[in-house]
Amino acid sequence: MLTQKLQQKLQQRLSPQQIQLMKLLQVPTIALEQRIKQELEENPALEDGADPDDFENSADELNDLQDNEQQDSSDDEFDFEDYLQDDEIPDYRYKTNNRGKDDDEKSIPYASGKTFHDIVYSQFHLKDITERQRIIGDFIIGNLDDSGYLTRDIDAMVDDFAFTQNFMTDDKEIEEVLEIIQSLDPPGIGARNLQECLLIQLRRKDTSKPSIANAILILERFFNEFSKKHYSRIIKRAELSEEELKEAVDEILKLNPKPGNSLNESVKVNHYITPDFIITNEDGELKLSLNSRNAPELHVSRSYKDMFEAYSKAGKKDKKQKEAVMFIKQKLDSARWFIDAIKQRQQTLLLTMEAIMNYQKEYFLTGDETKLKPMILKDIADIVKLDISTISRVVNSKYVQTPFGTFLLKSFFSESMTNSEGEEVSTREIKKILKDVIDAEDKKKPIIDEKLAEILKEKGYNIARRTVAKYREQLGIPVARMRKEL
Repeated sequence: MLTQKLQQKLQQRLSPQQIQLMKLLQVPTIALEQRIKQELEENPALEDGADPDDFENSADELNDLQDNEQQDSSDDEFDFEDYLQDDEIPDYRYKTNNRGKDDDEKSIPYASGKTFHDIVYSQFHLKDITERQRIIGDFIIGNLDDSGYLTRDIDAMVDDFAFTQNFMTDDKEIEEVLEIIQSLDPPGIGARNLQECLLIQLRRKDTSKPSIANAILILERFFNEFSKKHYSRIIKRAELSEEELKEAVDEILKLNPKPGNSLNESVKVNHYITPDFIITNEDGELKLSLNSRNAPELHVSRSYKDMFEAYSKAGKKDKKQKEAVMFIKQKLDSARWFIDAIKQRQQTLLLTMEAIMNYQKEYFLTGDETKLKPMILKDIADIVKLDISTISRVVNSKYVQTPFGTFLLKSFFSESMTNSEGEEVSTREIKKILKDVIDAEDKKKPIIDEKLAEILKEKGYNIARRTVAKYREQLGIPVARMRKEL
């Protein structure tokens, strides 16, 4: 049975402007530039650069226009002055960039060159090969990854030739062409795994040398033991002395595990970290500034203002004119909301980072990681009176430049642990001490996790072995056996 009823409820919902702000808060500086560029392309009412008249729209939310032609024109009209008035210079913009775009810090020149595959193609085509070999070889080279490895299975390539190119071949013919490619420079190109890559490089050397011959023996017969650093097993089974093993291992360590990368140097891609915040120490006083790219010069298009001026002077409007005005109004509202969101983003970023800077003041003054205090998102949220989710968005993928380097903002957040003296210390401090102990260990006899836990306990940090293992893994440090050196 269908029924109808009238119900009243109170709900909280985010407005489109709040959603837009939340999305802008979590993007870093570089992504913000792309987001602004996208908005400029989509909204013709928004323009970048300084406005000659410092024009900014600051109107309140307006009532929607009614498309009903029978309605009185007085009901259609809205206050144009809200869109046409001129205010003072926006307070989200604190300085003017007097440099040209070519001089801007974001303009990083780079050089281009031949790609890795181009270089291998050119070498291969200089070989004395048949047309069939050229076709097969080009296909193999096209399947090499950026490190120079052939990741495609030989049987799969036979099927590829048959189904995609109507070209019949077999495993033997492909392997013959692969051998030609493996003879190219740098040595190791075309290998199907790390073991084959290292062996190709060793066989291009003087194999009469005992150290080279032993290195080949180790990789051919004891590669699994070598990769796991079971040196005692290799010495016993290969009947080598410790000195002979050391010389052979030294030869292996000189090899290039990713030969393709050496050819990519001509087109090297440098990854630059753009800090979102900059902290400087001026005579013992910390100064915080926001990257100037977070305060772009945006304004509403003057041509759209002129359209509104023309509309305000017009008499009764037909349906098409009303639709045009509704479009202009929508774009103006969108531009104003976006500028306001950028302004709020800047203020929220500064407020949050200032709280973090003051909370970790000792660290930012000294650069000593042991001075880092335990800090979680709730600590900062309580200080700035914002929600934890907002703080999480602010610190997401953001970097801060300090006198001691540029760091990810999230790295300053850590849990607390009580030491033997009853003081709360940051887990970051414990990790720093753990790293120092491992760096100072005898690499011939690396310290196991149980012993590391005992050493930390002696220093006043009572933590379990499994916790030591967790911290070690978070630091990217392998187990003791993998840290062993001859």
